[in-house]
Amino acid sequence: MNQFISQLPKAELHLHIEGSFEPELMFALAQRNQIAIPYQTIEEVKQAYQFSCLQDFLNIYYAGASVLIHEQDFYELTMAYLTKCHEENVLHTEIMFDPQTHTQRGISFETIIKGIRRAQEEAQQKWGISSLLIMSYLRHLSEEEAFETLQQSLPFKHWIIAVGLDSSEKGNPPSKFYKVFEASAKEGYALLAHAGEEGPAEYVWEAIDGLKIIRIDHGNNCLDDEKLVDEIVKRDMALTVCPLSNLELRVVTDLKDHPLKTMLNKGIKATVNSDDPAYFGGYLNQNFIAIQEALQLTKEEIIVLAKNSFQYSLLDENRKNELLNLVDEYATNN
Repeated sequence: MNQFISQLPKAELHLHIEGSFEPELMFALAQRNQIAIPYQTIEEVKQAYQFSCLQDFLNIYYAGASVLIHEQDFYELTMAYLTKCHEENVLHTEIMFDPQTHTQRGISFETIIKGIRRAQEEAQQKWGISSLLIMSYLRHLSEEEAFETLQQSLPFKHWIIAVGLDSSEKGNPPSKFYKVFEASAKEGYALLAHAGEEGPAEYVWEAIDGLKIIRIDHGNNCLDDEKLVDEIVKRDMALTVCPLSNLELRVVTDLKDHPLKTMLNKGIKATVNSDDPAYFGGYLNQNFIAIQEALQLTKEEIIVLAKNSFQYSLLDENRKNELLNLVDEYATNN
């Protein structure tokens, strides 16, 4: 089963590039850029990766991001992740990035996106990995600040497919960002948002009805509301589920209790993703392997999850079909 998963063609739809920052690279960049971080050794960084909630994680996530200064840093960070995709047979990925984490520190939007873009182009040329970029607004900041980020993005909008909403969910409902999402849609961006990870089902309603998103990031708590589940199924909306992230952030205390199988049984189009793999103990294959073992998923269910990842991506129909055919071919031969 592990080999079946490892060689399966798949896509990743929920990945924060800053969350793929391995301790070794963080240390190397801290030294190169002469930035002090509150850890003396790589081991100390790894020990700090013990979280009791989303906020614990965000604290270290933002500390780590502070060592990213130059275009080359963003290139190296992104290239390290795309190399993992190549190793794990991830043929397409949709990469979230948090411009505000960096622009607040005086790093230009251009520096961030040019570094990321260079890695995307290189991975496409070297390995044929397609990737799309999702610009996330930080929900603990104001809507005015999100509008500033939207303005900064416009010269580069041909490189950005969608906007998202991430960071501290509790106390920062989607309704706080209705206007900036409306403005983002007018600029041609697809709309996505984190909802129902730590926030209630009501936040998922706000995201789909108020923000008008086309895909839900996380969405675990939608299961608390049967009407909401019916609505998600009716609208054919996918959830980008992140098993190891849910475990590490105590959204579930045991993967055996993870709602992924329940979602599939209810007709929800779930996908498996790694979220912040450097922090949560595994990239995409590890998430698939862990959730398969915990829930005893069948090969057929694994194939459904892989097909969902391509079907509900933001790719054009031709590329989607090409990738879906690869899954069918793999399933037939394995």
